[in-house]
Amino acid sequence: MRLLFVMDPPARVNPRADTTYVIMREAQARGHEVLHCEASDLALEGTAAVAGARLARVEPTGIALGEARRVALGDCSAVLMRKDPPYDIEYYFATLLLDRAGTLVINNPQGLRDANEKLYALNFPEFIPPTIVTRDAARLRSYQDELGGEMIVKPLDGCGGRGVLYCGKGDRNIPSMLELLTDGGKKWVIGQKYLPEARKGDKRVLLLDGKPIGAVLRVPREDEVRGNLHVGGKAVKTTLDTREQALCGALGPRLVQDGLWFVGIDVIGGQLTEVNVTSPTGVQEINALDGVKLESKIVDWIEIKSRR
Repeated sequence: MRLLFVMDPPARVNPRADTTYVIMREAQARGHEVLHCEASDLALEGTAAVAGARLARVEPTGIALGEARRVALGDCSAVLMRKDPPYDIEYYFATLLLDRAGTLVINNPQGLRDANEKLYALNFPEFIPPTIVTRDAARLRSYQDELGGEMIVKPLDGCGGRGVLYCGKGDRNIPSMLELLTDGGKKWVIGQKYLPEARKGDKRVLLLDGKPIGAVLRVPREDEVRGNLHVGGKAVKTTLDTREQALCGALGPRLVQDGLWFVGIDVIGGQLTEVNVTSPTGVQEINALDGVKLESKIVDWIEIKSRR
């Protein structure tokens, strides 16, 4: 099996935490050909997608690359689109090229275009906190009052917790914060009711082919609103409760319908806050806490799916 990983440069990969790294390592251990390219290496020749790809050798300290060669994406068993956010115009164009891959793409390029990571959750209104999306800073302030004085705001194109702000009652910085976040009315912002359960942690649940395969609770530091691990959140062992299982059951069919095969959802107090589809992470943390090897399940699934 030949697998092409469209991702960031190896220098940005942390072997101790990166999900793409362990998927590549598992594929290599099974004898599969593992290739690497960046989004900028994608091209079209006529109507066929090709890439300037390099053979990847996954080592304990990172990923080493061979010489670049032209590879037709249609000659690959699967292409894994694992470029980290942000979702920008270059990412968008890359998905258009991947539409012509002629093979299995994980995740589906059309699904990636349609599923904004902040807005996709709105497809499941029974599971989300009260939400508003606007460019109007004044409306955000009045919505905060409607929510009782506490609100979380974040940019629609943010990632990794970037730009996430807590708006609390009586904070005189809020008008200026909202002006900055909306860029004076030029950018849309999502505002959601603040969930006090966030202090106990934000649960990342990984779903493969619409079914949950593992979860990790990310507990924020005392001096932080965000539970993201790269800003100091602590990974804590967890399981799914009845509501979270129902949430996954509701999401699963829609994710499969949209070709969103490998997804990470964020849940706080039983409320769905984000659906991460670009390059969801959490595999290594779940492996360490639960004594499992999720990358084995992922490569098993790719092997079966790519043969259909």
